[in-house]
Amino acid sequence: MRWEVHGERAIYESPWVDLVLVDVEIPDGPRFEHHVVRVPRPAVGTIVSDGDGRILLLWRHRFITDTWGWEIPAGGVDPDEALEAAAVRETVEETGWRPLDPVRLVSFHPSNGLTDQTFTVFLARGAEHVGEPTDRSESERIEWVTVADLRAFVRDGQVHDGLTLAGLAYALAFADL
Repeated sequence: MRWEVHGERAIYESPWVDLVLVDVEIPDGPRFEHHVVRVPRPAVGTIVSDGDGRILLLWRHRFITDTWGWEIPAGGVDPDEALEAAAVRETVEETGWRPLDPVRLVSFHPSNGLTDQTFTVFLARGAEHVGEPTDRSESERIEWVTVADLRAFVRDGQVHDGLTLAGLAYALAFADL
């Protein structure tokens, strides 16, 4: 059953996120306003494998949740930028490694009951080192980790980021890391 949308009004707007109230009606049910977070730009992440069974990860702190965890290189897509180009750019900026021939692995909505944000994860089976990361604020350290270590990090709760967790789970299940 499809909900009917009668319109929406902005509560807050910024270049990164908008909060709106959407006037919706449930089939055979009430009509009400529902909070929706609109994210105008998609985000991308890249799982980079070195061909020797290792994956490139960043160890970083997230102030919003006050947590430390392992993440894949990721970030927002600039206006008029192709998803693949953004995935390569973000990886280089955050790690100093350029992913080779990234392919789209999966796209998803991380919380589709609250936001319209879209994540796309790419898989690159190879990378070339092009220098130091240009954005040093992204992580405390950058490491190539084995798939066995990666599985342990996921199992032990050291991966908190939804884009990373979903992308890695998908890759482990279907991409033969």
